[in-house]
Amino acid sequence: MTQDHTPVSETSMGEVMAAVDASSSRPSYVIADVTRDEAWLSVSQTDAPVLAEWA
Repeated sequence: MTQDHTPVSETSMGEVMAAVDASSSRPSYVIADVTRDEAWLSVSQTDAPVLAEWA
């Protein structure tokens, strides 16, 4: 994953999606802005926060 941080204008409307990538032996939780190239992050599914814990 690139470490180059590109600023985004406040007027741009991104579209963020999340999914579990279970294709490998270590499933990952992936969050991505699908309107931009290389705008994503992933974490091991076992380390991902449970959203109900944030409420």
